[in-house]
Order: sequence, then structure tokens, then C-alpha cells
Amino acid sequence: MVKQVGRQEDWLEDRDLRGNSEQTQDGATAIYPDEGVSRNPYRTVGSIPSQLYQRLGLPIPRWLFWILTISIGVTLSGLMVSALALWTPLWSTVDRSDEELQWSGKEAEKSLLPADVWSNIAEYKLNRPMNILLMGIEPVANSIDGSPESFSGKSDTMLLIRLDSEAKAIRVLSIPRDTMIAIPEKGLNKVSDANSQGGPVLAARVISRTLNNTPIDRYIRISPSGLRQLVDQLGGVEVFVPQSAENKDGSQQSSTNLVKGWQNLNGEQAEEFVRFQEGKSGDLPRVQRQQALLKALRERLLSPTVTPRLPQLIRVMRKYFDTNLKVEEMMALVNFSSSVERDNFQMTMLPGVFSRLSADPNSYWIDLTGQVKLLNDYTGVTIAGMQPKVIPLANLKIAIQNTSGQSELSEKLLNTLKQKGFSKAYLVPNGSDTQRDTQIIVQKGDRTLGEQVQKALGLGQVEVAATGELESDITIRLGKDWK
Repeated sequence: MVKQVGRQEDWLEDRDLRGNSEQTQDGATAIYPDEGVSRNPYRTVGSIPSQLYQRLGLPIPRWLFWILTISIGVTLSGLMVSALALWTPLWSTVDRSDEELQWSGKEAEKSLLPADVWSNIAEYKLNRPMNILLMGIEPVANSIDGSPESFSGKSDTMLLIRLDSEAKAIRVLSIPRDTMIAIPEKGLNKVSDANSQGGPVLAARVISRTLNNTPIDRYIRISPSGLRQLVDQLGGVEVFVPQSAENKDGSQQSSTNLVKGWQNLNGEQAEEFVRFQEGKSGDLPRVQRQQALLKALRERLLSPTVTPRLPQLIRVMRKYFDTNLKVEEMMALVNFSSSVERDNFQMTMLPGVFSRLSADPNSYWIDLTGQVKLLNDYTGVTIAGMQPKVIPLANLKIAIQNTSGQSELSEKLLNTLKQKGFSKAYLVPNGSDTQRDTQIIVQKGDRTLGEQVQKALGLGQVEVAATGELESDITIRLGKDWK
């Protein structure tokens, strides 16, 4: 029997409204009030004015009795609706208890051991879209790694991951840590402060509200050494380092050197790769490296040699991860992820600009003007009445980076693009790695733009990731296949 994960009614079940329940013939869970609770709401509410008059020793006319009863009932109902309306936009489902987020029916009664779950992983299916907030936490002074205190720091990395079971796609929205957001009772702050001020619940709330009440169903927090341990457990990851880097910690007692070019990074090097700050373009180059590492991690995790080791890997890594995902949900996510085609693993960056007028020049201000398609694809939010931003092909900013090893091909490609109507194509410095195949990197999330460029050129592998030139809409990495 296939086990379904993510039914809408399961995620939104409210245990405060539950009394006794029983299983119906169609598999649904019927809800009844607890024993001892009156099932006649008129009797309960109506007793209030009746008791009041009795205490005062006054007779109560029937017409006055019903007026008071209806008035009190309407007032209480209105207060409840108003409270819910004010409460809901700021809250996501991420802070629900296990009971509230449990499966319904007989599946909720089973208590499977992890070994039992892993042996039947194919039975666990994701049957509705799911949004997960992933945060990499900065080191916390005087805390033991893996302890509750070690997860209480600022978030150095923030990713909103959407697993879309309907589109059979995984989409990742990178949120720069310097993004300015409104935190209740704190005013404008950087999004990285949210976890340290209120944990994953507050972080999920403010991101949800900032992104037009995006639903956030689960969270994952990774401790300071969690990434390092994960990469080492995987035996390293293959990543291209765009430039050499040397960085020392505050005590000057240790340093990590990154050499330019393709490398198999160990855990310490991978941690340095995603945390190293270049000092230009704010946090954005670091976000690009995070996406490059995330892509490498996914390929490594789905390797035939690693997949059988996932149960052991999760047991080892539990110390370094804090999440409200249940084991069964993890199985459904692993099962779903392994079935997603490479073209449907897409990444982009939260649109925004740096403000020269703010006190902190690195502060990043969100700009969602016209970003209807991005919000729908990467968060599941549909905005009625807003016109989507449409970029004519002639206005596409296409950066050309030559990685073929033949410098004369750059001008040839540039002329070809302009002849085909891409008037804003331009050249950037050659890449230091040599590629056989031409890549068409969609910088801002919309794969259809890359496919149109691919059609015009007649070649190129389309990849949706924010790893191209930052100012471009499309970055073409010219390979040896271009003639």
C-alpha cells in the first residue's frame, strides 16, 4: 500500500478543536466533541443571560432572552473570526505540534522504527507541494556543537526549497542573509537575525509574510559544523572554485586554502567555500557558491554508491540537524527527489537591490515588482491582479563567457546573437575552466527564456541557477561544441 505524505487536511488539523474521533468507512476521521461537553451551543450561550437575571432576582422575558443570546453568539463569533484573520498571515504551519501535523487514519497509529521505514522507502509518496525553510546557522560562542544552543545563532545561509509534486520539480530560492525584512516589535532587520531572535518559528513567519504569505510547512536548521560533517561523510564533493582564496579565523590559528579550478572539497574546504566573503557585490557571490555546492551535494547524494548508505548517514547527521520533519516525511522527500529529472532541479535568487542611501551599503532590499511567475514557481503563491514582468527577447541581457579555449569564438557568438535579435548581448572575461558543451544559464529563474536562446542557437544545455553573471538575465558559457 502506498503511504501518502502531505494531505492538506493532515497539515491543517487543529487539535484544539478535536474531541473524540472514529474512522469512517471512507477512511476519513470523524470528529466529535469530548464527553461531558454540551452538544447544544444555544443552551450553553443562552444560559449566560438567564443566570445573570436569576442572580439579580429579575424575571427574563422570552424576547429579551433570545435577543441577548443571539447578540452574545454573534459577538463571540465575530471576535473569533477577527482574531483568526489577524493571526493567520503572520503564522506558518512550521510551529504546529506533531499531533497537529500527524497523518490521519490508521497510518497515524503506526509507530515504525527507522529501519522499517527505510526498507519500504518506495511506499512513501509526496502527494502535494511542500515548502521547506533550510538555514545554516553561524557559530554560537561557548556552545557545544549539536546542542540546542548551537542552533540559536544567526542564519548564515537561508534557502526556501519547494518540492512540487504536481510539476515534478524541485525549486530553490536563495535568500541573501543581508535581506532587509520587518520583524515584529523589532522593526527593520536583516533576515539573518530572525532565527537568533525567535528561532525557526519567527524566521518562517517573517519570510512567509514578506513573500506574500508563502506557506512554509517545515524547517531544517544545520549546526555550524553540520555541513562539514555531511561533506566528509559523503567522501567530499566535486566543485569548481572560481578563484583562489585564503581565509583565517579570528584567532589566526587555522586557515583554509582554496585553489582555483575543479576540486574535490572535503568538509572543511566546503565550509570555507560557502562562507568566504569576497567583499564585493555584498552577499551575492557567496549565494552563488552556495548554489554551486548545493548542486554538487544533490548529485553526490543521488549517486548509486551513496543512496544505500542514506539510513546510516541520517543517523550520523541527526546530531547536527534540527528539524520538524518526521522520518516518514524524510523518506517521501528522498523518494521524490530521486525521481526529479535534472532539468527540473532549478535555483534562483530572491530579486532585490543594494541601497546606497542606507547606513549599511550591504543591505539588500527586496524588489518583487512583476515577479508573478517567480513567486508562483518558487513559493506556490498566486497574486491576483498583478501583471507578470515580461522581458522582450531583444532586451534580454545575455553575458557571453568563453570556456572553449578558443578566444576567436567569442566575437563570432556575439555577432550571431545580435543577428538573431538579441541586441543586448555582451562579452565578459573568459572562464578559467575549459568546457566541452555550451551552457545556457538562466540567472533569474524562468527556464523558458533559456529555451528560447537555445532554440535560436541550435545548441546548449539549459540550466536554471543563479550562478551566472550577476547583472545578466542569461549567461552563455561557450563550449568547444560551438563552431
